[in-house]
Amino acid sequence: MGRWGKCEFSELKKLAENVNALKDGVANEFTKEIANEIAMRLLRRIKQKTPVGQYTDGRTGGTLRNGWAIGQITQKGNSYTIEIINPVEYASYVEYGHRQTPGRFVPAIGKKLKKSWVKGRFMMTLSINEIEMQIPSIVTAKVWEELKRCFDVK
Repeated sequence: MGRWGKCEFSELKKLAENVNALKDGVANEFTKEIANEIAMRLLRRIKQKTPVGQYTDGRTGGTLRNGWAIGQITQKGNSYTIEIINPVEYASYVEYGHRQTPGRFVPAIGKKLKKSWVKGRFMMTLSINEIEMQIPSIVTAKVWEELKRCFDVK
């Protein structure tokens, strides 16, 4: 029999430990971290699209924009549900639109209403559609980061 030389197995042991850690409990925390990042990106996108009121006396609003918050992130089976909430009472009217009475005078704006339907801004709906298209690339990048961390045994 010939000699093959020396072999140090400490690096292989570290690699095995990292893979076992990834398999055991880290995977659940990892998916929660991804869901949280997606929720933060969605919240940022919604806030960017939310209109801010401009008043005639120079003040600006922002109640609707500041009202957005991340609710619960729940796991059901293999999927996660992200809840985005806005407790401002007129949020749904701005999002989806609303009816109004044409010809009625509104003292706050100093004008008569002309249209019977005010179109919605769909800031949350559009943001969800945009983020859903980005989810595969977000997840892929995070998985690559985690795999690099796991297999880096230096």
